[in-house]
Amino acid sequence: MIDLPDLSTFAAVLSERRFLLAAAISALAGAARGFAGFGSALIYVPLISAVYEPKIAAVSLLLIDSATGVPYGVRAFPQCHWSDVGPLAAAALLMLPLGTFLLLVVDPAALRWFIGAFVLFALPLLAGGWRYHGKPKLPITLAVGAISGLTSGAVQIGGPPVILYWLGGALKAAIVRANMFVFFGVLDVGGCINYFIEGLFSRESLALAVLLGIPYTMFFLSGAIWFHRASDAIYRRIAYVMIGIAGLVSLPVFDRFFQP
Repeated sequence: MIDLPDLSTFAAVLSERRFLLAAAISALAGAARGFAGFGSALIYVPLISAVYEPKIAAVSLLLIDSATGVPYGVRAFPQCHWSDVGPLAAAALLMLPLGTFLLLVVDPAALRWFIGAFVLFALPLLAGGWRYHGKPKLPITLAVGAISGLTSGAVQIGGPPVILYWLGGALKAAIVRANMFVFFGVLDVGGCINYFIEGLFSRESLALAVLLGIPYTMFFLSGAIWFHRASDAIYRRIAYVMIGIAGLVSLPVFDRFFQP
């Protein structure tokens, strides 16, 4: 069973000075997702890991994303190509338990170095427009799904491999969008099951997911409104800058900036 947080748990979380910093980070991540359409995990996970720890960051983001992403996945299911999504999702679900195991056993400091390095490695590929332009092939699909599942289970950053693989292919944009909604919806459900089995849903992480979900959602909606007032290119550049700063300053060498 999940040990649900009570009022004292919420009070304890709110009483910590670091919560205000975490709320600002969550708002920033939500705004990036709203106005650029991506980047929330690449901002949220490294910075919340620095403020709390990777487990807290991964669990809280999974719950926030599940609340918003799974309904979209259900609605997009009729438009997706299951022949594309199925093998990718199967490989990802197969690797999710290994990623979750790494989250449990790897030293938090080492995991934070990995998160920062992974974000800084993925950023130039995303910002530079690199994409896989070949036809989808089963071995490549399975490999991409496995990497996405592993990184999702370990640090909840499973998006970059799939984005780089699908967005440069021959599939129509509407189909790719539906595929992504369904894939990440399946990944969220699988992640919740794995985290539940491993007992990662602590009172603190659940309380933080609820509390941090509020500024995330508010600024997500605000970001979506801002998006219609300027060009997509400008907002993407802003998001890339924010992701780069988040990946860099989240490295353990900058911990003194995150201490209350």
